[in-house]
Amino acid sequence: MTNTMTYKGYAARIEYDDEDGIFTGRIAGIRDGVGFHADTVEGLREAFHEAVDDYIDTCVRIGKEPQKTYSGQVMFRVSPEVHRKAALAAELSGKSLNQWAEEVLDRAAS
Repeated sequence: MTNTMTYKGYAARIEYDDEDGIFTGRIAGIRDGVGFHADTVEGLREAFHEAVDDYIDTCVRIGKEPQKTYSGQVMFRVSPEVHRKAALAAELSGKSLNQWAEEVLDRAAS
């Protein structure tokens, strides 16, 4: 079971607050803190849609570009040994290191 919802290209992680008896969520992948909550799954879905629509409308109203998509450029450091192993695995599979890493990351994130 995944604890996520998606709408209009946005995703949210969902949690249950047993103390208050409500579901809570927060739009993921944006710098602005946009949260929502409800006491039913259907209510939570509606609250999520409203939160996304409100976020987009607010950005338009204040002249701010809504944060949405990622650039597709990922830069991170690994140890030289991991780099060597990854480069070798990519070469042996007949792919560039970039192609190989994209496939590995996609499988790991799914």
